[in-house]
Amino acid sequence: MSLSTHVLDTGVGRPAADVPVRLEARGAGRWQHVDDGCTDADGRITGWGVEAPGVYRLVFGTGDYLGPDAFYPEVVVAFRIADPAEHYHVPLLLSPFGYSTYRGS
Repeated sequence: MSLSTHVLDTGVGRPAADVPVRLEARGAGRWQHVDDGCTDADGRITGWGVEAPGVYRLVFGTGDYLGPDAFYPEVVVAFRIADPAEHYHVPLLLSPFGYSTYRGS
């Protein structure tokens, strides 16, 4: 299965490049590091391999993108991967004082 994300800056109407993102998996009662990435010029990270069903989270370093006075210095999105054969896409729509997410395609 594969996992991807896309960060869009709705405040300026363009992709958010150079946002650090950490992928973690919940196991043994705690979060475990799986992988790290950084969004490309189109705001995307693709090709993360996820080997097993379970609960995962993406930790977006939004303060690195929005600056030191960011209201949301970090955004954490937890989600469940149920079917190892499917592709999972978890976009983040970001603005200085709000964010939203959804399961994309």
